[in-house]
Amino acid sequence: MNFIKIKILTMSCALVVALPAYATNVSDVRTNYANIAHAMFEDTYAANMAMQMSVEVFLADPNAQTLSSARNSWKAARVQYQQTEVFRFGNSVVDDWEGRLNSWPLDEGLIDYVDTSAYSRTADENPLYQANIVANTMVQIGPKLVDASQITPELISDKLHEALGVEANVASGYHAIEFMLWGQDLNGTGPGAGDRPSTDFNLDNCTNENCDRRRDYLRAVTSLAVTDLAEMTAAWAEGGDARVDYESKSDTEAMTTILAGISGLSYGELAGDRINMGLTLHDTEEEHDCFSDNTHNAHYFNQIGMMSVWNGRYERKTGDIVAGASISSAAAFSAGVEKDALDMAMSDVRASMTIMRDTAEFGGMAYDQMLAEGNTKGGKILSNVVLSLIAQAKAVEAVSTAMGLDVELEDSDAL
Repeated sequence: MNFIKIKILTMSCALVVALPAYATNVSDVRTNYANIAHAMFEDTYAANMAMQMSVEVFLADPNAQTLSSARNSWKAARVQYQQTEVFRFGNSVVDDWEGRLNSWPLDEGLIDYVDTSAYSRTADENPLYQANIVANTMVQIGPKLVDASQITPELISDKLHEALGVEANVASGYHAIEFMLWGQDLNGTGPGAGDRPSTDFNLDNCTNENCDRRRDYLRAVTSLAVTDLAEMTAAWAEGGDARVDYESKSDTEAMTTILAGISGLSYGELAGDRINMGLTLHDTEEEHDCFSDNTHNAHYFNQIGMMSVWNGRYERKTGDIVAGASISSAAAFSAGVEKDALDMAMSDVRASMTIMRDTAEFGGMAYDQMLAEGNTKGGKILSNVVLSLIAQAKAVEAVSTAMGLDVELEDSDAL
């Protein structure tokens, strides 16, 4: 959700607005920002290609080891993608595209079998909440009977994803792939993630029926993710739609866009929808990577992406560095005090998220367990993350004001 409102100063023949003075050349800041965006999406595309290969290895020989490898490749792809989310807010080309790849939460009953005793949705809320495409070759979508006999990327993207205009009908993207690899997490706020057996994809020893169609769905949805990321990688290359759109902005708009990306992701999206909503409701359905119990990493790498854009420095998976003039160095001239405060706020977010991540990885308390009602320790860990993200967003506002820009946060129902 986009909780950011960007106010841009305009120029007319009657009014001339002078840009603030920056210690760094704004043109260099703009170029480096676009270069980092391209590098991040290129790395994400490569990681998804690797995931696709791992899925193919799994489907060629479905067993516990190849399933584990496919799951790990999904987690690796998430590391790369989560860093790119800072480009959503302020860049309409990215925000309009993002829903194909990262929509959540999803009614997994649209895709495959579910344990209905652990399923909260009803047909009144979503008529397709148990459509089970894997099991059914024909599906009624509103007044139309849709032929689903061949599960293809086109069927998923054109007919199923957000069918009937219901946001929970997520048929494509990371979380659909995640559900296929892990299955439902039936543990609530107890220990354990989803535990789909590899035999759900084994043609010779099939469990839960329809293994051939389940294989088709996993293959198609993984292929679709690769295609979508190829599109966005090209969009940030020289002459691509996203880059051209960004380059067409005035210097004021371009600088505002950078700060909008950080504040929008920090505040309404991450602090609000993705963390505080689940914490307030003690609801694991509000957990971002809910099937795999990978949410702690998803949030952590959102912050790494924001810090990379602020500092104008991105370390690629290859070890190469994309770096140059940054919004941070530009702020140093006219917003030195505010810049230092934002540096500190970003460090505080990373520190609070490191505690969250280390606790989930090594401390015996997964993210969904932290959400449990009565879990004082876990709740404190997550509330500290929320508070630090709010402080970060406010520090961005202070920087933008001191720089003569205007990034205004809207109220969030989740905060």
